[in-house]
Amino acid sequence: MSIFKRKDGEIQPYWPIGKYQLRLPFIHYRLETPELIQGVVIFTIGLSMIEIMRTVLGMSYEAALAIVILHLILMVLPSTLGVPFVSGFITPVLPVLIVFLGKFEPGPEAVRALIAVQFVTALIFFLLGVTGLGQKVIKILPNSLKAGILIGAGIGAIMGEIQEGGRLAATPITLTIGGMLCLYIMFSLHFKKLYAHNRFFKKIANFGIVPAILIAMVVGWIVGEYSMPQVQWGITIPNIAELWNVTPFVVGFPSLSLLISAIPTGILAYIIAYGDIIVGENIVRRANEARKDEKIQYDMNQVHMVTAVRGFLHSFFAPHPGLAGPLFSAGTASVAERYTFGRKAMDSIFSGSNSLVISMICALFVLPLVTFFQPILPVAYSITLILTGYLCVTLGVKQVNTEEEIGVAVVMAVVLALYGAAYGLMIGMVLYFLIQRKNLLSLKKDGMEKAVTEKQEEKAEQIS
Repeated sequence: MSIFKRKDGEIQPYWPIGKYQLRLPFIHYRLETPELIQGVVIFTIGLSMIEIMRTVLGMSYEAALAIVILHLILMVLPSTLGVPFVSGFITPVLPVLIVFLGKFEPGPEAVRALIAVQFVTALIFFLLGVTGLGQKVIKILPNSLKAGILIGAGIGAIMGEIQEGGRLAATPITLTIGGMLCLYIMFSLHFKKLYAHNRFFKKIANFGIVPAILIAMVVGWIVGEYSMPQVQWGITIPNIAELWNVTPFVVGFPSLSLLISAIPTGILAYIIAYGDIIVGENIVRRANEARKDEKIQYDMNQVHMVTAVRGFLHSFFAPHPGLAGPLFSAGTASVAERYTFGRKAMDSIFSGSNSLVISMICALFVLPLVTFFQPILPVAYSITLILTGYLCVTLGVKQVNTEEEIGVAVVMAVVLALYGAAYGLMIGMVLYFLIQRKNLLSLKKDGMEKAVTEKQEEKAEQIS
């Protein structure tokens, strides 16, 4: 229950803070039981980032866990201030980020590099949010470069798992079963048929990749590829001392040259995150069309600014490889789907979004849950990357239509996956001007390219 009640057709009650809408549980919205239950399971996705922080960045488990806790706490900020999304990671940028971080020695050097990327990404969000130029910047970017970024990130994600010495070689049975099951649940036409006709499979789908992680965990125990958990009882207490040791106040602030070298990766992160924002807007728009009892009000600049704030806070106090993205797509889609069932099922889009994140935060403080999942964090991370890789490749391919666009996108993607964002962007731009442009020095779009772009925009409007 909540103190303030919404009249049909109005905005969910809030306290105004400038142009933002502050909402608190039990005051402005009720907690939703299904989302509270779901959060206790899917919080494991956040734990999967610990593996990156331990291996690539050289952090201790205690420091990584403290960062995950702070990240989840900050995830509630956007929906508390009026953004109807469940925020999350910029997951597709992880493979590119890992390539960039791989140039640095694990430890303070790699942590400084991550801080640089996090700060640059937050700064891009801030500047484009303040000026309102985000949408215009993305429209200028050629489709072939958008596709190259996504496909390259996808190739990098899958390559890292299947290459010699990767996790597939170390745990072949667990990862093969978990990865295949994840792709089946998320993308299979057969599973979609089951989903359409069976409530049980709908519930499975609402948990996203978690069922695949849980089954992979059991398989790993059975075949001996992962050890049984050493469950501890009590409350998870963040190790503040370990957390402080990985902040820029201890490891040092990034140099100007490091910040400059982080710009290409930050640009890629923003481009991918902007795509996530569009996905989130479409999800919320469809949900809003199904419900006339609530008016959902927010704008793109709000999304940019709260994402920037989260990014800056992380860069100074808790560097996180997820880069504080604007959308947790699986969580947002799950909330929006149940929202369409009506007000009795979910009072407000904000009650659903906030309940999910609040539950995930609470679950992290339950020490038995955290220690139960600790041994299988590597496979959870691998399944996340496999899903990300598949999704990035499919989304990237949809961006291109002509032979020229396909060629530029694929070559750029391979370079990006192997050598990182800077070389990928450079090769992509050079090939775009050499291959796709009829007038090399003209900034206006060629007739064919303009027609293709307009055709894609029409398709996007039809889909949304």
